Amino acid sequence: MLRWPVLILSALISLTSNAAQACGTESKCRIGDRHYYIAMPPGHDGKTPVPAAIFAHGLQGTALGSIRNPRLRAVAQQHGFALIGIKSRGDSWNTPGSPFDTGDGGRDELNYIDAVLADAAKRFPLQTDRIVMSGASAGGMLTWFLACERSAVFAGFVPMSGTFWDPLPRKCTKPVANIVHFHGDNDRTVPLQGRAVAGKQQGSVTEAFDLYTRFGNFRRPKQTQVEDMTCQTRANRRSNILNFCLYPGRHSFRSANLGIAWQMLRAAGQL
Repeated sequence: MLRWPVLILSALISLTSNAAQACGTESKCRIGDRHYYIAMPPGHDGKTPVPAAIFAHGLQGTALGSIRNPRLRAVAQQHGFALIGIKSRGDSWNTPGSPFDTGDGGRDELNYIDAVLADAAKRFPLQTDRIVMSGASAGGMLTWFLACERSAVFAGFVPMSGTFWDPLPRKCTKPVANIVHFHGDNDRTVPLQGRAVAGKQQGSVTEAFDLYTRFGNFRRPKQTQVEDMTCQTRANRRSNILNFCLYPGRHSFRSANLGIAWQMLRAAGQL
């Protein structure tokens, strides 16, 4: 007599459990005491694997703010990739040399990024060999750090208006990463040559490119014009790219540049 009520109750518990596990654009995908949000391409069938871009916010930003950014979402929709918004533990990212450096060499952030990649690939159909890392300002600084430490797990890196903090790393891990960097030519928050902040020193974008040019054996740059930006593009024998695009303006974040970088990476056969 109790068989059907028990089965119904079991089904309800199962549905409740599945609902609790669901996450996406409005509900957090939880990883321990941290989280991320994800937006799959509109009309996605839930089965077909798609590429993805992880986006790291700037100072005092949020993952929800990134995933709700209509311009970022439009770029993701145009190019058919999933957008993943990630969140720092506090107001900003724990990158070496920064005011938020906890002294662990960025290990907390590396573990978090590894967990996001593993969790997102488990929950959603993603092409894990076609994931790009990007971020603006402090998120751009995290992106450069990851380009040096996690090059093997990302198809490319797109830092915007941010670079390493001093001191720059002595060396990076292989394989050589693909990097497309964007910066305003009159950025006063993160100047191209860096500035002192809270007793710390931002690194120089020029020095970061010199460091990575040597590390990746990149050839001399070629100059090209992309919309209103002057870009220096570099490649090495393995067709890795190291591009730097300078646009007129101050400290800002242009969502469309993620799409431009996506096209550059695809044209180079890296995505």
